[in-house]
Amino acid sequence: MRAAAWLYLLFLLTPITLLFIGSFGETWTNTLLPSGFTLDWYHQVWTDSSFIRAFKTSIWVTFLTCVASALLALPFCYAVHLNMSRRGKVAARLLIMLPIAVPELVLGFGFILVFSSDTLPWLGSSWLLVMGHIVITLPYLVYNILTDLEKSSLFRLDQVARSLGGNTLHSFFDIYLPIVSQSLLSGLITVAAISIGEFQLSNLIAGFMSRTYPVVLLQAFYGAAGFACAATVILLLLAILFALLSTTRQLLSSSSKHPEPAS
Repeated sequence: MRAAAWLYLLFLLTPITLLFIGSFGETWTNTLLPSGFTLDWYHQVWTDSSFIRAFKTSIWVTFLTCVASALLALPFCYAVHLNMSRRGKVAARLLIMLPIAVPELVLGFGFILVFSSDTLPWLGSSWLLVMGHIVITLPYLVYNILTDLEKSSLFRLDQVARSLGGNTLHSFFDIYLPIVSQSLLSGLITVAAISIGEFQLSNLIAGFMSRTYPVVLLQAFYGAAGFACAATVILLLLAILFALLSTTRQLLSSSSKHPEPAS
């Protein structure tokens, strides 16, 4: 098992390391490692108007995806946990997880067929791109919140609040939101990490002016290798940052729920 773990890490880190090295190389043609050293590739990415526009688009799409996913997931999880039977909860989980089971390529072709028609000619619009990201990322947020709710005492606290004269709004804002705040934050970090690096669906449904950073990144590989490596490293650093934030948040959440006993 230890050898398999090291082989997996080697397989995972080797291309990332080569990309990082290549982003500082002057030339890289048919050799294992590039030759020379330069920072010019990062300067070119930083000053390239298409990459700057794509980067801003990715940040904006990710922000809207996080906001919309939270607005959809919070009431959905609240209703499922309090009002559905065990079978209903299982059915709701299966329904919300369907976008993960369906390949993104299939989802993209579905978007093209539906939203390129005369009735719904919206293919290439920015809001359709956001909707596509919501479809892909929402299951992760819902699953994270529902899993946290199963370990909570929300149902009992809700009954106590209602017996004291509270209503649904009181229960939602005063009991439910504080309980799921940590799982909501960690889930939104996961949503952001997936959205910022999403390529397949975005490449199929994004318009010319709404292309995200990963979509524009594809064209870099048809030019200079160093430029492509530098642009990819920037995307990798963003993904790693979100992954570290998510992991740190989960560790802090776990330690707060299970504090060590005082000596």
